[in-house]
Amino acid sequence: MKLFPVYPLFDINIVKGKGCHVWDDKGQEYLDLYGGHAVISIGHCHPHYVEKLTHQLETLPFYSNSVINRLQEELAQRLGKACGYDDYQLFLINSGAEANENALKLASFHTGRKRVLAAGKAFHGRTSLAVEVTDNPKIVAPINAGGHVTFLPLNDLEAFTAELRKGDVAAVILECIQGVGGIRMATPEFVQGLRKMCDETGTLLICDEIQCGYGRSGKFFAHQHLGIRPDIITCAKGIGNGFPMGAVLISPKIEATYGMLGTTFGGNHLACAAALAVLDVIEEEHLVDNAAKVGDFLLSELKKLQQSNPHITDVRGRGLMIGIEYDQPIKDFRKRLITDEHVFTGSASTNILRLLPPLCLSMDEAREAIRRIAELKF
Repeated sequence: MKLFPVYPLFDINIVKGKGCHVWDDKGQEYLDLYGGHAVISIGHCHPHYVEKLTHQLETLPFYSNSVINRLQEELAQRLGKACGYDDYQLFLINSGAEANENALKLASFHTGRKRVLAAGKAFHGRTSLAVEVTDNPKIVAPINAGGHVTFLPLNDLEAFTAELRKGDVAAVILECIQGVGGIRMATPEFVQGLRKMCDETGTLLICDEIQCGYGRSGKFFAHQHLGIRPDIITCAKGIGNGFPMGAVLISPKIEATYGMLGTTFGGNHLACAAALAVLDVIEEEHLVDNAAKVGDFLLSELKKLQQSNPHITDVRGRGLMIGIEYDQPIKDFRKRLITDEHVFTGSASTNILRLLPPLCLSMDEAREAIRRIAELKF
């Protein structure tokens, strides 16, 4: 049996990680500015994280959600305090796609409606409902094309308002910073206007914080830069620092009933141990503040690089979520960053480098990142 091809693979076998660095099986070290699709929040192999998972693995890795799990209760309290939503309810699952899937179901249960509004270039996952609200027809299978979703341009409040006034929309789902869409940011005016219109029309506002949340933007959630409170918040990626986990934060105005949602593996003991260790490190090492500080420095230095590099047409982002837009495709450039400069980055579209390093990236590592990116020529 062979593996089903999912991504085109770089010919590199990564076998070890520490902090913001990884090593291949030949001993070559790489600066990791991508964190495995924004998953690594506190750094690779943080000692506290390893200790907590090892202890839980030796104690009780898993039991079903039919019994009390005090780790879930502790996580709900800790997460509520850390992000400022201690009056919300927490539902734990296994991935970002599952988080969005359940958020959309909740909105439909609560409103009794079917329609959803999403932004152009959005990416919300690959499961049934999540892929419907993802603006990429190539990954929407015929069975997933339910016709429930209307895509509208990001930041076009007039277009969203016109659809919301029809009164049949269950939810608006939004990334306040689009990741796969190219580090495109929602404006305060748009999001605040959207919040007002959702309130007026009985529509739920879902903020997808799977990539832009968990401290990455320099606040715990990216929407907190914009002065609104969503009805539902979805999380994954950084919540487990590599352990598969997702979460839905649910406004107290949404009533839960037994059987509405369910999960076998979600919020298991090992997953909760990982998430609690992540919160420990984020708080003790002030990683949200670090993301803001180092991110501001990176943005400033990359904008200086833009002035001297005619191929860079834009630099944008917030915190440690940054896009560098070029005037031509970057596929070969990104590959040479890995092979020649030993730097991992992501990409978006055909011409945008996407930087999503661990939140522990230091100033010295940021300076080194700038040097290596500047060193490589088209």
